[in-house]
Amino acid sequence: MPKPRTQRVVDELSSPKPVLEILVGTVFLTIVMFVHGLGIRCISRQFSKSWTRVDSTTPHWRLNVMLAVTIAALALLHFAETLIWALPLYERAIITSMRDSYYYVLESYTTLGEGNVTLPDRWRLLGPIIAMSGLFTFGWTGSILVSIMTDFGRYDMLRARKAHENESDDNS
Repeated sequence: MPKPRTQRVVDELSSPKPVLEILVGTVFLTIVMFVHGLGIRCISRQFSKSWTRVDSTTPHWRLNVMLAVTIAALALLHFAETLIWALPLYERAIITSMRDSYYYVLESYTTLGEGNVTLPDRWRLLGPIIAMSGLFTFGWTGSILVSIMTDFGRYDMLRARKAHENESDDNS
């Protein structure tokens, strides 16, 4: 008599392979989140230092450069985090080419999901865990960008008020 479906699912999940995949994935997810936290902190600190030098006479091009440098730093941080996933996949020959390994991780991390490169069956649970790390880190990055754009919005509002006051003074 075959086992009931729920028992088969429990048996499958309790076998060492999925547990190992989940444990390995969780370790790397934690490492990626730690690295992201460090990177975000450094990038935020640098942006804050640069922002303290901004005043009403700061040219717009300088503000745009600050924003571009910040976004580039965030992108580099994400590329570094995807390397944290790609290197072990390649080194352990789970994916045999570094380029394919990196492509697979970028595809999973960004949830692109084309499926051109795949993991062997015994490691396929890593894909969704890589995607989770991408969702977490992109969400965190998004919150930083919202904060930065809020600073820009306040600055633009202050600059507009100052220009309006100067116009009012000139008309008096």
